[in-house]
Amino acid sequence: MQATLALAQEAGYAKLSIEAVAARAGTGKHTIYRRWTSKGLLFLDSLLSLNEPALDYPDTGDVRADLRRQIHAAVDLLANPPWGPLYQALVGEAQHDPAVAAGLNERFIRPQADKTIARLKAAQDRGEVSSDFDLDLAMAILSGPLYFQLLITQEPMTHDYVDRVLQALFAGMSPRH
Repeated sequence: MQATLALAQEAGYAKLSIEAVAARAGTGKHTIYRRWTSKGLLFLDSLLSLNEPALDYPDTGDVRADLRRQIHAAVDLLANPPWGPLYQALVGEAQHDPAVAAGLNERFIRPQADKTIARLKAAQDRGEVSSDFDLDLAMAILSGPLYFQLLITQEPMTHDYVDRVLQALFAGMSPRH
């Protein structure tokens, strides 16, 4: 997996091959194929093996501050190598390989979405968020602009941008008095 990440960083995901990984790792390509059926699945496991800080939410009683802190950490992670460019490549591969898409969703995207929804639910239960706001929709509204900027426009994701997204989200989610 280290060889996979090193080669992906050096040459880019598009030029990554099982043969090159096997040569770098000093093993045969059949050894790799016994565990991973495609370079996309090998890349997924390799990227998710990086020991990066957990993207867990604090619960300070202030949902906006907690979301802000966690999303700033995620943006910082994705704004820099190795995670940022490698994650972009992985999402690109997921568009062409259903097994990679399923693995990415199951092992990274869904767990992160579940953490966000759980944090919003706790806030909803305390009255910080409108009781009738659809929390799955809140998650989509929150993540959509971030993925748009990361993957489509490829403009830098900044803390200011995150703050503006959160402000817009909470304008619609705040309890109505």
